[in-house]
Amino acid sequence: MAAAPPSFDLPLTTALDLPGARVEKNLGICFGLVVRSMGLAKGFTAGFKSLRQGEVSEYTELLEDSRRHALDRMVANARLLGANAIVAVRFDSSEVNQGLTEILAYGTAVVVADDAAG
Repeated sequence: MAAAPPSFDLPLTTALDLPGARVEKNLGICFGLVVRSMGLAKGFTAGFKSLRQGEVSEYTELLEDSRRHALDRMVANARLLGANAIVAVRFDSSEVNQGLTEILAYGTAVVVADDAAG
């Protein structure tokens, strides 16, 4: 069964604007960074699974959890800046060291108002 999608208390979008909202203030970049390790036991199991074709669920779970954690940190960073929304959300990832994966979530922290408010 798939995990429920994360629920944030402010809107996030990969688009450059939010439909029905007007950007009143651009507060700059916000980001969330997490570096994770698979751990010895899971890494050992994942190593064997990678020898055969198909998904390596240990890595999938690690990356999904890491992306959620990076998003949580990005939202917290945007809140510190005074944002009530984040636009242009993106992810980046890299291997920092053998067995260490870096996940970065970043976007533009903005203050938006309802377009109907004029």
